[in-house]
Amino acid sequence: MPQTVFPAAGTMFTPSGFSPHLASTCSEADPEEEEGPEEARGPGACAADGPPITSASLDTLIQHLVPTADYYPEKAYVFTFLLSARLFISPPELLVRLCDTCIKQQQLDQSPLDTAKVRKFGPKILQLLTEWTETFPTDFREEKMVGLFKDIIHRIAPCDEAYWKTLNQVLQTLNQKLAAIAQGEESIVKVNASSVSSISDKLVGFKTKPPPIQKDILSICNDPYTLAQQLTHVELEHLSHIGPEEFVQAFVQKDPLDSTQQPCFSEQKKKTTNLEAYVRWFNRLCYLVATEICMPAKKKQRAQVIEFFIDVARECFNIGNFNSLMAIISGMNMSPVSRLKKTWGKAKTAKFFILEHQMDPTGNFYNYRTALRGAVHRSQTANSIREKIVIPFFSLLIKDIYFLNEGCANRLPNGHVHFAKFVELARQVGEFMTWKQIECPFETDRSILHYLHTAPIFSEDGLYLASYESESPENQVEKDRWKALRSNILVKTKELKEHHGS
Repeated sequence: MPQTVFPAAGTMFTPSGFSPHLASTCSEADPEEEEGPEEARGPGACAADGPPITSASLDTLIQHLVPTADYYPEKAYVFTFLLSARLFISPPELLVRLCDTCIKQQQLDQSPLDTAKVRKFGPKILQLLTEWTETFPTDFREEKMVGLFKDIIHRIAPCDEAYWKTLNQVLQTLNQKLAAIAQGEESIVKVNASSVSSISDKLVGFKTKPPPIQKDILSICNDPYTLAQQLTHVELEHLSHIGPEEFVQAFVQKDPLDSTQQPCFSEQKKKTTNLEAYVRWFNRLCYLVATEICMPAKKKQRAQVIEFFIDVARECFNIGNFNSLMAIISGMNMSPVSRLKKTWGKAKTAKFFILEHQMDPTGNFYNYRTALRGAVHRSQTANSIREKIVIPFFSLLIKDIYFLNEGCANRLPNGHVHFAKFVELARQVGEFMTWKQIECPFETDRSILHYLHTAPIFSEDGLYLASYESESPENQVEKDRWKALRSNILVKTKELKEHHGS
């Protein structure tokens, strides 16, 4: 089983900051006590002398989210529940339940309203919905969510006209956030389109005489530290667009206790665009590294590129950019690259094996997790923005969160929700939310960034063909593959010429 929360990471993300004490969840509260809970007495905020709560029914957890005139849930609980509840109930349905409960409890469907009571309740429901829009703004892309928000405020506004002003301010801020998110997603789509179109194998057959327009990474940037900085720019840009809900919605399945036939989210509404784009970036960087190594016709040049990327990987490690580090190592370990024994023999590789050891998967990536804890500690005690950077190996983070989601989604035999797992998931995702908010301190180099996103890369077949062109096949299997690949490239080239000719 993957490890989840690191000892050095005890902070919890909330809309207004980070609560260092997210309490363990509690056993289900006594129904008689739910009518008038004390301030901040919920599953995420157990009394010091009370037993720790580990589970509760979904209805009880929803009830703990509902504010009253005398009660408001802890910020940590709000984040934890809004994050994980979507495994069982969609955000619109949850908001319907929340509003219906508020209307009944506060008698908001009665006339006249109890003005004194509503004035105590009003600021609390506004605060809760504001926190929701701040932390999970994409939930409010659906008009139904905004409509429910407006409706509940419409019911309490007769008691204080200031509620309308607050609502308008919240919605204005929300619209600005959603516009920024949409713009970010559009830019990712454009970058992805240019990356996909950059896959090119036609250069392989001309390795001895590469086209003069074909550039390589060393002609764009020959300083490892500078390239590591620009890679960090790309990583942090991707991280900034990923919402916390994507980590849960990526794994949403149908709740077995739900009588409907559909999961909480359709495939269209999972909204994991940014998460998927980040995974594609990792894969592109792997292939770009492999392409740059396999491209040069001369062994000395290939060895030089290997040494360059080793130095880039080391700088990424020093920065705290573990995702680019792992992508570079993965690219250098791809079979078309690793088989280039003569090339590797000419390169100085001592530093590479040290870095490889750091990212060794043995012991559930024990060495990497130790290094990550060190980076987290450095970030928490940082004296500069550069020291705050923590970019985790994303695929492993996804794996960890997948298993946490599995634990969250599995109900207990009595039908209760395993809320203690919610807390673990919130800690892990909350930690990520801290890291993604760091602004990149390095100066942007547009030419390098453009190259990273658009430089032609070989497909896997193209890499093998380039590799065989560099160092001849050593056995019959490789010879057969080489022959098949060359034949395939010739056919594709002929079809391409015929297409352009017509």
